[in-house]
Amino acid sequence: MNPVAAAEGERAGERIQKVLARAGLASRREAERWLAEGRITVNGQVVTQPGTRVDAQTDHIKVDGQRVRGAGRRVYYLLNKPDGYVTTVRDPQGRPVVMDLMAGVRERVFPVGRLDYHTTGLILLTNDGDLAELLLRPASACPKVYHAKVKGTPTPAALKSLSKGIVIDGKKTLPCRIRLLRDQNATWVEVTLTEGRRNQIRRMFQMMGHPVAKLRRVSIGPISDRGLPPGRYRALSEAELRRLREALS
Repeated sequence: MNPVAAAEGERAGERIQKVLARAGLASRREAERWLAEGRITVNGQVVTQPGTRVDAQTDHIKVDGQRVRGAGRRVYYLLNKPDGYVTTVRDPQGRPVVMDLMAGVRERVFPVGRLDYHTTGLILLTNDGDLAELLLRPASACPKVYHAKVKGTPTPAALKSLSKGIVIDGKKTLPCRIRLLRDQNATWVEVTLTEGRRNQIRRMFQMMGHPVAKLRRVSIGPISDRGLPPGRYRALSEAELRRLREALS
């Protein structure tokens, strides 16, 4: 079957992003990046067009030369990411990736969203592409809470301005919640976001003259775990997964 024809919508099937997500390989957004990078083939031909329609039962779909198969059992893990790890499955620069920390997980999982290289804290990994898509889509507005150590002490006016939204790269950030945390040795702030623009918190406070020295994510929607050590992971409980699904519905 000709993937070029599929890209033009000339046959039945499913969008390739959906097939890859259901197979537990990536969110649909991540699959689009793979397409752009030329990492996906259909019946031996490289496919780069988002929306290409394929038949998962009859087409030979490969990512990085590996045949795409069903995901099997759905699994959900919470990882406390340490500093110095890239939140991807692989890194062209050869830096450590979060998958290096998932020893013992037999299923093929992927991180949902990203934390910056030097940002620490909680991240979900799963092979459930549908759940990942729900978490990543802007309409879900899933709140994520961060603790940031900043230089100096922001004024109430500065915090109010940030909470209302400021313009970054020509686009205003969404309103967020910000509050000072008590710490006699440093200034920490708690920031609750419902969007995830690249380096957003670091750039917000940099623009206010209070650079971020440390940044960690402490919760994703209803999921948190202050006792999970850096570099360690655990499976989500049924109750946690239920609360997460309810929060996204």
